[in-house]
Amino acid sequence: MAAKEILGHYELGKCLGSGSFASVRECTDLNTGHKWAIKILDKKMLVDQNMGVQVQREIAVMLKMKHRNIVEMKECFQTADKVYIILELVDGGELFDKIKVAKKLDEETARTYFQQLILGLHYCHKNNITHRDLKPENLLLNKDNIVKISDFGLANTQKATDSGRVSASMMLKTVCGTPNYVAPEVLMESGYNGFHADMWSAGVILYVMLCGKLPFYDKNMATLFKKIQTGQYDLPSYLSDGAKGLIKKLMCVDTKERYSTQQTIEDPWFKVGFKEELLNDGSDISAPTEGEISKAFGAMKTGAELNKK
Repeated sequence: MAAKEILGHYELGKCLGSGSFASVRECTDLNTGHKWAIKILDKKMLVDQNMGVQVQREIAVMLKMKHRNIVEMKECFQTADKVYIILELVDGGELFDKIKVAKKLDEETARTYFQQLILGLHYCHKNNITHRDLKPENLLLNKDNIVKISDFGLANTQKATDSGRVSASMMLKTVCGTPNYVAPEVLMESGYNGFHADMWSAGVILYVMLCGKLPFYDKNMATLFKKIQTGQYDLPSYLSDGAKGLIKKLMCVDTKERYSTQQTIEDPWFKVGFKEELLNDGSDISAPTEGEISKAFGAMKTGAELNKK
């Protein structure tokens, strides 16, 4: 019988997935019996791929956020060569898989998922956090079919006025995200409002759920970017007028006309069956400062502390 793998007060279990510099395993809190996911990152790989600051930012952002539609980060710690992040175990698969199996979702089902995405995004934006990599693969479902926004590795903080405007000095510069879901202004490389960019990506996700295909696709990347920048996409005739109208307001090239989370929540198609009380979920937080982000690794428990009885 294989020996148990114990890390601090966690017993490590089966592998849930792996990537180029990280793996995810199931783990059990030995104090409570509660199951979590543990993300294990290789420090050398983080340094080699210049990912250190990105992971620090992800940790600093996620440790602060508490919302039913966002994957919870419980804690994190490190040893000499590894970083360990304890996350909510979300075992219902990705929204991407749901869409793939169903080919496309009916409007009622898509709306239910989309309402939860917007609730989580509304919480992020209200607290000056932009995700910048929204796509169905980063929307997880638990056993109760609750949407959980995950993967805040590209998240950033941005300060906006009450009207949603961002000053020129606060514009984000990094071109990031998954090409088919990226907003046109992000591709322009002249600075962008991260909140606006997230809403475009949300519109693409809604389109994909309802149509079972991407609104923008081309094997040639230059052609794909041109389609995105000019907003060239077709709306199938089987979509309701309400769904078409909301998609147009989200995938709108003119950022001044593009819906915010609040405007989306007030949209007639969106509001069908919406539970207004869910808007009160989650406590207000302050987005992490650059100082807090740079100290994210230093604030974690160390290997020596893990082994204390």
